[in-house]
Amino acid sequence: MKILFAGPSLYGHIRDERVDGDATIACLPPAQQGDLARAVLQGASIIGLIDGRYEDVAAVWHKEILFAIAEGATVLGSASMGAMRAAECEEFGMIGLGQVFELYRSGAVTDDGAVAQSHGPPELDNMPLTEALVNVEATLKHLGKTNTLAHEEIARLGASARQLFFKERTYASVVAAAGFADQEGERILAVLEARKLDIKQQDALLLVKHMRRLAPVRRPSAANAWAPAQTRVWRTMMQGLDRSLRA
Repeated sequence: MKILFAGPSLYGHIRDERVDGDATIACLPPAQQGDLARAVLQGASIIGLIDGRYEDVAAVWHKEILFAIAEGATVLGSASMGAMRAAECEEFGMIGLGQVFELYRSGAVTDDGAVAQSHGPPELDNMPLTEALVNVEATLKHLGKTNTLAHEEIARLGASARQLFFKERTYASVVAAAGFADQEGERILAVLEARKLDIKQQDALLLVKHMRRLAPVRRPSAANAWAPAQTRVWRTMMQGLDRSLRA
């Protein structure tokens, strides 16, 4: 069984718990604490983590990822929270994919807020309402390489984007906070909207492509001949998951 946790990073590609109509992967909403462990208990052999919840609930626990790997499941991450967790858990066997993962892995990006963005509810397909900083910075880098915007304009926009809280960061707010106004601001905003990049979605689609190629089987190995320590907190969570699955 293949399970994918995704939301705003795959906006426009998810319908009826499927990604672009692919029935081989069950697509669930952004993961919160306990969801990956539950997937393992339900028999998942391939788990993809793209988006996760973090503000109103506890985030996906690293220990869940280690538990999944120890049980022989393949765990992949990219694009958003998945990229962060993959950079943190790569040495234990989690597979990271894409540009955002490489940014965290290399240390070029360390702030978890760089991938955060506000989005609508599941009823609205988790439609993004703000822009992730990694997307803005990728866009500005591209516009600089192509000389589409002046170096001074890009520097001001970059500083503005980094100062904005993720719930307020849109291309319009970035331009306004950078001090561009009237016709100058309209010109720059039009360029940004027309040439913007979405590396989060690129990475998310890369992960889906990789998941499709993997056989849905667990592969325990000597390298993973270990299990997470059975702490009280861990036992409490797993007992709760077990009860909910038996109900």
